[in-house]
Amino acid sequence: MPTPTRAVLLDALGTLVELEPPAERLRIALGGDLPPKVVERAMRAEMAYYRTHSHEARDESSLAELRERCAALLERELGREVPVATMMSAIRFRAYDDAAGALDGLRRRGLALVCVSNWDCRLPQVLAEVGLADLLDGVVASATAGARKPEPAIFEAALGIAGCEAAESLAVGDTVEEDVAGARAAGIPALLLDRAEARGSDPSAEGSDPLSAVATISSLEQISDHLSR
Repeated sequence: MPTPTRAVLLDALGTLVELEPPAERLRIALGGDLPPKVVERAMRAEMAYYRTHSHEARDESSLAELRERCAALLERELGREVPVATMMSAIRFRAYDDAAGALDGLRRRGLALVCVSNWDCRLPQVLAEVGLADLLDGVVASATAGARKPEPAIFEAALGIAGCEAAESLAVGDTVEEDVAGARAAGIPALLLDRAEARGSDPSAEGSDPLSAVATISSLEQISDHLSR
């Protein structure tokens, strides 16, 4: 008999929240004369750097230092001064349309909900700003957990908040390499969120690779279809 699900652990970026395209906003803030493709390329480089180093921003001081490094990267890419305030004004997040409704539905079923994500120390504030914080029972950011996906320790921290065992939880995220692999390393069943297309799980296709078949959903509203009772 399957163990009933008591908690759902959800990724942040790409799962609960999305980044509004920042390149054009930054281009306009810098005067509007830079080629759009140049600014787009610079922003992609900055975001890749941030993603790699977000766990280093453990508090406001180290977060400010990381932002300075990101702004300096943009300056090198664009060949002009990019104040941190200007960079940050271009970076805005919003909740996915299905996020609030799905979280509310899961809470009504009595499930504990914890956001667990590779993010800096301001993740709780970001979730509050997009209107999702009150629908969650806790938040675990890699910067404050001392571990980042796919390390199982960050998921174990989330289980501690949820107050349940790995087999009693379900992890949901948009990447195989971090979300699915990390959850499974911690012994947690996982769902892959693919908003473009839901492929579904095909157990007959499983080989020696434990990630060869991944249960996939295309909307957070489908999480309830994968809960064990």
